[in-house]
Amino acid sequence: MSSSLSSTTTTFTLPNTNPSIPVTHPSTLTKDQLLNFPAFKTWLNTLQRSLSLQHSSASHPFHGSPYSLRSINVQSVDFFSGHRLGFLKLKATVTNDQGESLPGSVFMRGGSVAMLIILTPSPSPSPCPEQSSSRATTTTTSQEQPRPEEEYAILTTQPRVPAGSLSFVELPAGMIDDSGTFAGAAAQEIREETGLEIASDELVDMTRLASSVTHAPHNDPEEEEEQLQAAIYPSPGGSDEFIPIFLARKALPRAQIEALKGKLTGLRDHGEKITLQIVSLHEVWKVAWRDGKTLAAMALYQGLKGEGKL
Repeated sequence: MSSSLSSTTTTFTLPNTNPSIPVTHPSTLTKDQLLNFPAFKTWLNTLQRSLSLQHSSASHPFHGSPYSLRSINVQSVDFFSGHRLGFLKLKATVTNDQGESLPGSVFMRGGSVAMLIILTPSPSPSPCPEQSSSRATTTTTSQEQPRPEEEYAILTTQPRVPAGSLSFVELPAGMIDDSGTFAGAAAQEIREETGLEIASDELVDMTRLASSVTHAPHNDPEEEEEQLQAAIYPSPGGSDEFIPIFLARKALPRAQIEALKGKLTGLRDHGEKITLQIVSLHEVWKVAWRDGKTLAAMALYQGLKGEGKL
């Protein structure tokens, strides 16, 4: 990853805006790169819709003195390999006609995905007739049958330098590819971080399920809503990041579950150094309580189960 904090800046006017909104950015970042950056497009569209609701909804708290986006100043940019745009730091000036302003500092990185992968031991094959006559063999086989409550989750331990940690425990997670779907990105991350093959159509989007459960119709059918992502927002006070959380269930032989414990995974050429942990599902919150997306995943899982949606 390379970064840019340039004293040389360029300014252009955001297309299709009236009054015009100036955008200032480092000269190392082009106008087309910024306008085509998925994270920037999603953030800008979401913000502009939310601002428009001040005017269309008489019950909006800012209807009497609405705020407007006045300018955007991109202060720095990080590029990934291949000069692909990675992260932005920008300041959006959002004020009303009374000179009141809203906090507008944004660390922009776009969407990520997280996966709660629940493993259960697959049943052992039934013994053949001559084996079933042996008391010792029958006893061993019965001990290998999974118990109904026997569920495990996969956690990862890896360096997270922004948190100051070299061994941060969390759910498998990763950034969303520019061209991929959320489910496709999740399936790819599962493969890269755990080595397990799970098809995207086997994944359950728990955040989208939660959105459908919690969405209540308005008393006023003409009243519009903000259009946020069907995802959790781990740090909305400073970052645009949103995280859909997927559920995957997989039955594996006990020996394969055991083999995952302590397995080293990740894309080494991308700097990923990941160690897997296999944890009883009811112990996950104790092991990874520092990770916000893990706690969100467990809350969604328990809540959706309680609603009969899982």
